[in-house]
Amino acid sequence: QLQLVESGGGLVQAGGSLRLSCVASGTTFSINPMGWFRQAPGKQRELVASITSGGITNYADSVKGRFAASRDNAKNTVYLQMKSLKPEDTAVYYCKILLQGNNYWGQGTQVTVSS
Repeated sequence: QLQLVESGGGLVQAGGSLRLSCVASGTTFSINPMGWFRQAPGKQRELVASITSGGITNYADSVKGRFAASRDNAKNTVYLQMKSLKPEDTAVYYCKILLQGNNYWGQGTQVTVSS
C-alpha cells in the first residue's frame, strides 16, 4: 500500500544543480515529517535534510546554503533542490516518511557529481 518513489537523480558537473522528487502513496502524507538521506559507498547513511508537516526544515552542515527541501502536500510530494553540487555529494539519495512511529524508505536515486 505505502510507496515512496524518488526521481530526479543523474550525472552533473561540479557546480551544477539537480532537483530530486519523492512521491508518496498510501498515506495521508500532510501530517507526516519527512527526510532526505544519502549514502555513499563505504559510508554510513546520513541525514541530509528534514521537513516537518508545516514545512520547517533542517539541514546537515555539509549542505547548508546549497540544498533546500520543500513539500507540496496536495501532490504528496517532497523535493530536494540541490545547487552548487560537489563531488562529495555523490551518493544514493533516499526519502523517508515517519508514519505512526515507523520509518518507511524509498528505493533511492543515484546522484553523481563529476569534478
